Amino acid sequence: MTSHHPYGVHHLSRRLQRAKVRALLLVTALLATGLAVLQPGAQPARAADDLVSNPGLETLDGDGFPRCFEKAGWGDQDVTYTVTGADQAHSGDHAVRIDMTRRAGGDRKTMMRQDACAPKAVPGHSYDLSLWYRSTSPDVALTLFRHDTRAGWVFWTDLKTLPQAGSYTRTEVRTPVVPDNTDQITWGAALYGVGTLITDDYSMVDMTVPPPEPEPDPCAPAGTPDCRGQWEVKKAPAPLRAIHTVLLHTGKVLLIAGSGNDEEAFRAGTFKTAVYDPVAETFTDVPTPDDFFCAGHVQLPDGRVLVMGGNKDYASPDGSVGYRGLKVSYVFDPATNRYTRINDLNAGHWYPSATELGNGDVLSLGGLGEDSAGTVVNEHYSAARGRWLGIGDAKQAWTFWGLYPAMILLQDGRLFYTGSHVFGGGLGTTGASVYDYDKGTVTEIPGLRRKDERDQSMSLLLPPAQDQKVLTLGGGNHTVAPDAHRLVDLIDMKAASPRYLPGPDLPQGTYADGSRQKGAEGKVYASAVILPDGKVLETGGALHTYREDPVFEASLYDPATNTFASHLATDPVPRTYHSSSVLLPDGRVLSVGDNPANGSFDQRISVFSPPYLFKGARPRITSVAPGTWAYGSTRRITVDKPVVKASLIRPAAVTHSSDPNQRYVDLPMTVDGTTIDLSLTSNPNLAPPGWYMLSVVDAAGVPSVSSWVRVGPQGQVAAARVQRFADELAAPRPGAHPQHGRAEEKSGVTVPEGYDGCDHAYGDVGQCVPWTFPRTETGGRCDWLRERGFGPLRVHGRDRHRLDTDRSGVACDRGDGGGGGGGGPGRGRGYH
Repeated sequence: MTSHHPYGVHHLSRRLQRAKVRALLLVTALLATGLAVLQPGAQPARAADDLVSNPGLETLDGDGFPRCFEKAGWGDQDVTYTVTGADQAHSGDHAVRIDMTRRAGGDRKTMMRQDACAPKAVPGHSYDLSLWYRSTSPDVALTLFRHDTRAGWVFWTDLKTLPQAGSYTRTEVRTPVVPDNTDQITWGAALYGVGTLITDDYSMVDMTVPPPEPEPDPCAPAGTPDCRGQWEVKKAPAPLRAIHTVLLHTGKVLLIAGSGNDEEAFRAGTFKTAVYDPVAETFTDVPTPDDFFCAGHVQLPDGRVLVMGGNKDYASPDGSVGYRGLKVSYVFDPATNRYTRINDLNAGHWYPSATELGNGDVLSLGGLGEDSAGTVVNEHYSAARGRWLGIGDAKQAWTFWGLYPAMILLQDGRLFYTGSHVFGGGLGTTGASVYDYDKGTVTEIPGLRRKDERDQSMSLLLPPAQDQKVLTLGGGNHTVAPDAHRLVDLIDMKAASPRYLPGPDLPQGTYADGSRQKGAEGKVYASAVILPDGKVLETGGALHTYREDPVFEASLYDPATNTFASHLATDPVPRTYHSSSVLLPDGRVLSVGDNPANGSFDQRISVFSPPYLFKGARPRITSVAPGTWAYGSTRRITVDKPVVKASLIRPAAVTHSSDPNQRYVDLPMTVDGTTIDLSLTSNPNLAPPGWYMLSVVDAAGVPSVSSWVRVGPQGQVAAARVQRFADELAAPRPGAHPQHGRAEEKSGVTVPEGYDGCDHAYGDVGQCVPWTFPRTETGGRCDWLRERGFGPLRVHGRDRHRLDTDRSGVACDRGDGGGGGGGGPGRGRGYH
């Protein structure tokens, strides 16, 4: 958790006044007795509430190092530690100097020992940490560890990057709120570049403001907006079928339909895009040059939107050939509301992922190719060149990642495939893996439950990104089970051996007839949206993976407590297949889309006002330092009232319950009244370059309206700060091909049944009953199936093809005769 408590200006002022009075009394007493103010070797006077033992480093242990401090770090460097004399100390007789002359990796630091010397910490409290330092290197970070009563000592977070300082400089920063199960913390300045670092006079002060007297629970009389939030369905529907939803840095929303899962529109060449203004509630039509239906998309560092692939053709009527992917790619510019074509991809991609890397490049994986086979070609977009790299320059693992594979960028540049995908069963032995693009290795990650039932589950990097925790919720696969499940799995990617662990089950909702979910019934097609207060809104979804039985339910997931609050108001519009939800800059959430099995599309727009918008006046950001935010820099803002935390949230680019780039980046604060200095990470992998929504939150959990800021990559002031984790995740997966370059024999793979064009309400996972039967077929459908080797088929969904006329639960058996519903084929739509 990364929230911070208010600065408490009056509280701190009283402390400083008391400290001054104590110091004055001490000086007076010493002078009155004829003693010097400080004896040689004595500690400098400081506030009594400093929680650091031996803060001035004056008392040395038997080894000549400051008592209660230790030499710490990891990696490969040439380093010397020196306990200095008074000539190099900030005060007193001692400081600690670190000289690093060579670095291959890792860091070195001086920290409080991880024993009884480590300062005590109280869950729910925040502390101001400070020290005095001199440094010849820009590569210094104030780093923080905590002692978890269950897991032991663990890395917590880097708080800020310290600029070079030729003379002694004081740095101070506030910790996030101390998580539960924490009883001690330790911290220090980590040197991770060649140079010299000297530190002295450490301080840790509890800055927690006593909470107000408890008030009656506003949610006790359920039904009020401050408890449940409030939905509003807009009067004007969208003028198109919004398959893809992207929040632009203008505050407007890009809605992309392409042909919109409408084959007639595809044949007519009618492709649509619109820009929605949620303030004016107006739509602007955008000429759309190709069928971007089920393309990939991602925000670029300059705020434009990269769109790759799309639909080259719909599936054949008999289901023997699936959808085919386009090779084209375009960039949408919010300044002109126009698409501009760039160079083609190396292969066709329909349902590709798109993940921005820390340098602004984009990696796109998966989908179906021009031949309907699964695409195994990696596509690499170079932000510097403004184009896709050729097949020989993009690094290849020749691995099929499925459709819309959720690929989340980790803090060291590797990609985490969470197991969330679209259609069919999971991939690989465990369903989740870490992909090292540079090395070409794929390593399985264990623990994901029901990996073959994660079709259109949703995964996201939980707030804050610095914690590297991922949540995967819901999903289904009617070839394996008739209903979607309610499983939630969590993984800590900073762990030495990451594995998924069970989380709390998804809350259950009601169906359209008002009946409640029961047993293990859960949701597929759910949306999950990170909010500025650090919680996650979960909303929408359906019981079945072929777009029926919407579930009306919404909840708030709190990463700090690992719990769902399920009392929220629900969207009155069904949000099933092809639905999406995005956070708006004003703190509301916009939801669009619903494409049930009958081929219709609900084009109404809903907007949710979370409970925090009904809890009092909102704080305001009154000024923001201009210019692009450089990594490792400190940026100043002013606010109109005390706030407890600040963050950057990346704007959404979502489709099919997939937005792998969604993230919330904590901004540790140094506070002086209503002037706040915010520390941005030096690691671009935590906050890939681009436009972000900056927001602050007060003690009541009420967020400000967001201000737009642009982050990097220009002006990097420090080297990327990457913590060691999961180092053993480097072994190639059996069957993976780590070689780079082109392999002609690896142009595609046969897609497992269930990915496209099959109605798996019938038979088992290895059988493909066409979603659409041939229009020219004159005989019965069961006869058509028998001629192609199908026998009796178990029915485990709606009998939409009328193959089970005797309702025995088995289609095309003796009781169904030869017709199975007659010769007139029904017209259905594929899984798209």
